[in-house]
Amino acid sequence: IVAVTEIAKRSSGFAALLAALPLISLLAFVWLHVEGAKPELIAELSSQIFWLVLPSLVLFLLLPLLLRQGLGFWLSLAISASATVACYFALLPVLRKFGVQL
Repeated sequence: IVAVTEIAKRSSGFAALLAALPLISLLAFVWLHVEGAKPELIAELSSQIFWLVLPSLVLFLLLPLLLRQGLGFWLSLAISASATVACYFALLPVLRKFGVQL
């Protein structure tokens, strides 16, 4: 987190690239593999992560829009985070309808 914020002061593009890396996911995949998990489990986790990343994109679209409209940082962040949570709740029944189990 510190590295991303410090790099962002010099290059927001490089900081964004670093922040966008799915480090936790990669570490989880490696850890599961090292512990002897079946490839099917790792594949299932990867698929579930994919579907849950989609609602999080709302935050990254809405936050800059609100900030550029002149809303304060904390209000913009709260609205964006709330919209993201709402999208998670809206997506879950849709995924269940199409047979995606989370």
